[in-house]
Amino acid sequence: MNLEDELDRIFAARDREKMQPTINALLPLHAAHPGNPRVLYEMGGAYDTAGQEEKALGFYEKALAAGLEGEMLCRCYLQYGSTLRNLGEYGKSREVFAAARTAFPESPALGVFEAITFHAAGQRDEAVALLLELIADFVPEPDIERYKPAITGNAAYIRSLGSLDSSAH
Repeated sequence: MNLEDELDRIFAARDREKMQPTINALLPLHAAHPGNPRVLYEMGGAYDTAGQEEKALGFYEKALAAGLEGEMLCRCYLQYGSTLRNLGEYGKSREVFAAARTAFPESPALGVFEAITFHAAGQRDEAVALLLELIADFVPEPDIERYKPAITGNAAYIRSLGSLDSSAH
């Protein structure tokens, strides 16, 4: 079995409530392939799911530095940015999401998790504005299409409220 198939097998068998067996299965793969971007990413994800966010950060950073690509890169950005947010690193989280959304503008999930970061950082107007823009851009319903100009106009207005609030301080 090749490395990719082994990683797929390990994650198909994981129990999100009991991540230690998954971590234990990944450790020998990490020892054998310490610079493999996907192994690093999967290690980070396993530790993250297990609630070991500090440990996960290092693996996410190594995976990014090792040249993770494609869908795995998009997932890593999302998980890394979320982990930073969970650890109270809002500025770093916003930087990760900004880079991620530039690299993957077609991913609404990145925008949703970026909005969660804005909300956690107390930037609630920015969070709501971003969610409205995501709805306008990614929900292909006739009602949304009909009201798209109003939705995006309201997003801009709500975003401006946040900038007015921050300029008052």
